[in-house]
Amino acid sequence: MIFQPVLHPLLLAPLLLGAGFLAVRALWRARGVRRAPWILRLCALLAVGLLALRPGIAGGETETLTTDTDIVLLIDSTASIVAEDWGDGEPRLTGVREDVAAIIREYPGARFALITFDAAVELRLPLTTDTAALASALDVLTPEVTARSKGSSIGIAHRVLVDELEKAAKSAPDRSRMVFYLGDGEQTAQTPPESFREAAGLLDGGAVLGYGTTEGGRMRVQTGDVATGGGEFIPDGSGQPALSKVDQAALETIASDLGVGFQLRTADTEPDLPEAPTSTTTRSDGTTGDVTELGWILALLLVALLAADLLLVSAGAPAVLRLVRPAAGARPGGDVEREGGVR
Repeated sequence: MIFQPVLHPLLLAPLLLGAGFLAVRALWRARGVRRAPWILRLCALLAVGLLALRPGIAGGETETLTTDTDIVLLIDSTASIVAEDWGDGEPRLTGVREDVAAIIREYPGARFALITFDAAVELRLPLTTDTAALASALDVLTPEVTARSKGSSIGIAHRVLVDELEKAAKSAPDRSRMVFYLGDGEQTAQTPPESFREAAGLLDGGAVLGYGTTEGGRMRVQTGDVATGGGEFIPDGSGQPALSKVDQAALETIASDLGVGFQLRTADTEPDLPEAPTSTTTRSDGTTGDVTELGWILALLLVALLAADLLLVSAGAPAVLRLVRPAAGARPGGDVEREGGVR
């Protein structure tokens, strides 16, 4: 048996002993059937104490993997990334999130960095093996606020990308480096897009994944609120919903500059991800102990005890009400009206 307490036992003991003392005193003072609820409550308190200790049974072992690869994700966060032409009218960002999840599965144990770009570039997550943090960052990712949008360049992140790759190469020169660019290629800045050629010499692989259709998708007004999402559709010059269309040629240019492949993504296909670089080794990083927790059994027992206590209290409620209910016809002065007169 293994215990993994939620609090140190020295902190749990005062709480449990204090509540236990009050319950035992109430049980001592109770008489007859009134003792039954307090017995149930003592048992429930014992179950809570055991549950707080998190008992478990040592089981097998789980193998962990590590991959000698650093992966930088470049994700478009302009308003066009929520254009509703992914699958059955879903925003493109839905496809981006699904494909990032596939990338995480494809390269277990790799380190990931997340860079987003719109009118500005932001390093949202430095290189880390914490894929839960990466998933959380994507879950709360919202496009730039429409009212502050002034046009953006699809190559604006090139300098931040180069800086991150150079840092990774300096800190761990024996690790491989990959880049995945996820966007629609729509250039709304007045200047030509910056080139990613400088990053190519620091890479061992990756891909450019494109999102959107040639027919285009409508984009909702973005307020920056994760909970409510978008509002009305962004209008064009004529008052009709503006359409965002994928620029495949621009995305292919980015892929050529980086020296990686390009794929136009659709909701009905899985991304064709490249194999890990030949310099990468995915190996066992040892094993971790696997513990089978027994807390669920105690939780079921606790629910049963509380339910039984509730039934006993409900059964005794009518008797309590009869004791506290005033006699029928009683007056504040204590006289009782009887047939034929008043006493």
